[in-house]
Amino acid sequence: MTYTEIFIIGWNFNALMFVINLILAFKVISTVDRDKLSQESEELKELKTELDSYYPYRTYTTLLSYVMPFTASFRIIYKIIEMFLFLNKNENARMFDYIVFKYKEDILRAKNK
Repeated sequence: MTYTEIFIIGWNFNALMFVINLILAFKVISTVDRDKLSQESEELKELKTELDSYYPYRTYTTLLSYVMPFTASFRIIYKIIEMFLFLNKNENARMFDYIVFKYKEDILRAKNK
């Protein structure tokens, strides 16, 4: 197997994980009513703005991970497993609760550095 073939397989795997991530997001969005979704969106926007003040190049690193073979797929698989474990541990928790938890945890970690 050549390096080119390995890179192509890695990019295809990244694309597959991106699609799985989108499917999960659309599934969650479709189960929540519009008012609650806009309220949650505002809360997430505030947390994202605060996190971006600590990590201004976070968006670029995410985009870069999709360019590098297998990197985004490992990252997404890790996040999905982490989310699954969070949802199993916390009854009646939703994906929104997990996202808020991750944002707050990352902000706290950045403040402690």
